[in-house]
Amino acid sequence: MLRRVPEVLVRARGLTKRFGAFTAVDGIDFDLFRGEAFGFLGPNGAGKSSTMRMIGCVSPPTSGELTILGGDPVRDGVAIRGRLGVVPQEDTLDIELTVRENLLVYGRYFGLPRKLIAERADQLLEFVQLTDRADSKVDPLSGGMKRRLVIARSLVNDPDILILDEPTTGLDPQARHVVWDRLYRLKQRGVTLILTTHYMDEAEQLCDRLVVMDRARIAAAGTPRELIEAYSSPEVLELRFAPEVHEAAAEKIKDLGTERIEATADRIMLYVDDGDEALERVRGTGLEPLASFVRRSTLEDVFLRLTGRRLID
Repeated sequence: MLRRVPEVLVRARGLTKRFGAFTAVDGIDFDLFRGEAFGFLGPNGAGKSSTMRMIGCVSPPTSGELTILGGDPVRDGVAIRGRLGVVPQEDTLDIELTVRENLLVYGRYFGLPRKLIAERADQLLEFVQLTDRADSKVDPLSGGMKRRLVIARSLVNDPDILILDEPTTGLDPQARHVVWDRLYRLKQRGVTLILTTHYMDEAEQLCDRLVVMDRARIAAAGTPRELIEAYSSPEVLELRFAPEVHEAAAEKIKDLGTERIEATADRIMLYVDDGDEALERVRGTGLEPLASFVRRSTLEDVFLRLTGRRLID
């Protein structure tokens, strides 16, 4: 039986973006396949937003190859944009209009028939759980409701690709999880997602594959599990000591022979195969932490390994 080759919706080879002497994106390669959720991770200034703007056909590449839905973003930009949905970082909603009117007006930008827009607006409001607020003005809505409305608006034209730039930044945990649920349901429906995020749990929840960008280049690529297995350990032992002995404890633990240790201002992290066994070795040196915690490795640990920084810097 022949294996079905996934359809490539976005293809980049040597993709580069420069602003004068500054290189924002430096020769990156990636493919985005139909039906997957693909993520860009990286600190501010790593090149994520510049890459997303090129994919969104609002910023032309300086050099390299970029093909989107089979077209050239410079030559075919208008046609490609008509097949994209975009959720920007900021909620660019018209606060003077009602929730439903925001969808109706946006649909007209794509030249869709009024009847079709109205039908889709009702379907999308139900999908994002805003039907009961259809006639409400936008301004009084909560941050989570506004974000869900922006997602609904981005789907009015039934896009081939949904681009999400930090879709849950600024939301409280409950609102974030509601948005995650809607995005996960879109994945189940076969919608292709491409997103940037500062939240590692968000990337692990939503992304089938992702790349970590740093200093305008791709530092690593793969599924969340592949990246964790390649760049971290099965477990992490976190230790906390009294402030007056923290530095001395970190120095002493370095002599244990653990492959990787990260010390921050308030904790020490040992990347190990067995966290409980590592804790016994720490205690064997005469050290007794105020608190200890064994957890599995996460994408944040991968990021620290690759860049030495946290995502929000």
